[in-house]
Amino acid sequence: MRDSHDLAEALVRLDGRGYKAYKDVAGGWDFGDFVLHFDHVQGDPYAAPSRVRVLLPADTARLLPDAVTPPARALGTAAFLARSFAARARRTPGVDGTGPAGEIRMESPGQQVLPQTAVMVHPDGTVEARFTVSLPAQGRRILGRAAARVVTDTLPRMVRETLPGTAHDAGDLALHADVNEDAEALRQELDTLGLVAFVADGARLPRRSGVDDRPLEGEAVPFASPPSLRVSVELPNAGRITGMGVPRGITLIVGGGFHGKSTLLRALETGVYNHRPGDGRERVATRSDAVKVRAEDGRAVTAVDISGFIDDLPLERDTTRFSTADASGSTSQAAAIVEALEAGAGVLLADEDTSATNFMIRDRRMQELVPKSGEPITPFIDRARELADHHGVSIVLVLGGSGDYLDIADTVVVMNAYLPAEITEEARAVANRLPTGRMAERPRPFVPGAPRHPVRASLDPSRGHRAESIKVPDDRTILYGDARIDLTALEQVVHRGQIRALGNAMAHCHARLLSGDPPLTLLLDTVDGILRAGGLDAIQTRLTGDLVAFRRFELAAAINRLRSLAVHAGSPGGSRE
Repeated sequence: MRDSHDLAEALVRLDGRGYKAYKDVAGGWDFGDFVLHFDHVQGDPYAAPSRVRVLLPADTARLLPDAVTPPARALGTAAFLARSFAARARRTPGVDGTGPAGEIRMESPGQQVLPQTAVMVHPDGTVEARFTVSLPAQGRRILGRAAARVVTDTLPRMVRETLPGTAHDAGDLALHADVNEDAEALRQELDTLGLVAFVADGARLPRRSGVDDRPLEGEAVPFASPPSLRVSVELPNAGRITGMGVPRGITLIVGGGFHGKSTLLRALETGVYNHRPGDGRERVATRSDAVKVRAEDGRAVTAVDISGFIDDLPLERDTTRFSTADASGSTSQAAAIVEALEAGAGVLLADEDTSATNFMIRDRRMQELVPKSGEPITPFIDRARELADHHGVSIVLVLGGSGDYLDIADTVVVMNAYLPAEITEEARAVANRLPTGRMAERPRPFVPGAPRHPVRASLDPSRGHRAESIKVPDDRTILYGDARIDLTALEQVVHRGQIRALGNAMAHCHARLLSGDPPLTLLLDTVDGILRAGGLDAIQTRLTGDLVAFRRFELAAAINRLRSLAVHAGSPGGSRE
């Protein structure tokens, strides 16, 4: 293998040549204590930057054994190293030239700790880091001497000062491994404790803003659990901690405006992921099968059985295989619930503010004004108890105005100045003292629809002459082949790298997994297995450092929002009694 001196000389020799001559540096280069690979060399200074990979062997990485195993600790270590390299790269300026000349960039993990391809700590202690380098040019002429400084001076210093364990305080490394291991252990304990979620005492839930997921500074009120819901859990590193347990069944989160209801729900919905030390939500854990559902006007729906919620539409429109290119608030929320259940959700999270009012409730006066015979919607309030009791689906609802839900709640938590109190008995007393006279509207039992079978051609990612065209122009969109998939309503997508990975997974399904027309559920199971066995690299055709792990629920949601999606006519799409 060529060494770093050869690389420096090769870059200097390229000075002044046309940009495509940079292709000469593709491949591996030995820097003594690590190996640098140019996996892809950009062909133009205006093109996407060059993809670079660094491998530090275990004797260079010098990570302690408890930073490498078990996998939860390795993941915490990898996120810490990625955050350190990415921060250092942002502080390191490029060079004078065309475009982002000389810039080195790595995908930063953000507040969550998820498997990703930016930095990976392998079981043998090897550290693999992937990032990009914008090879410098003036116009389309190579700046070879500047490139040599960036690649053989600046870059090696960044690697040596951020990626080996010895570059960091041992306590910092241990903290990140400890916190991630504890978060995994906490989530695994939930089912044993009969809980769907846990929020630790002292957690700091408020965020800086709707576009800044970092913890609010200064005035954030530390979380304190109500005594009646307080649970203690023994963690591997933190020892015994206490906090509020959210039990199985139907839980209402109520209270006045601006008192923290939605803030708590947001913490619960992102509690399906682990968080970095200092985030404030490190010890907030939610079952991994919890899905946030909401209304989503205008989305496409394809062959979904929403008849458990919406039936007897005018013109005898079939809702056992309901399809539309422009869903209403109620039909979109009904579809979101059915799709989540199809993917295996065991917990549904919802906020009254982002739900369709007519889907959530029909009060007594409206029942009197518009008889059931003229109303095709069976409101969620009339299915929630059935979902919990007969289908094992727990529900957490944020409510501010629908008091009828007090009649069906198992647990009621009120938020007052960001602090919770359990008021279940008081809520039942209010419900008994002030009956609304509302009548339940359940024309038939709820029966989940049969699995749907996607048509392979409808997941085609090709565009023009390109067999696969997948782009992520922003934090909410996949440009997939000729289609645009809007993921704005998927509030549990927390990282742009997840969106890239979702696009790759869909293309992988099209290319390799849809022969034989399997049901969507089997498709999701298969992708889960592939990711467990081979990691995120198993769903990409080239090595990149910008993928972040996703859940099966977001993959199902992305497929369901693909407007070209088709479902085999022989697939029942749904059934009912």
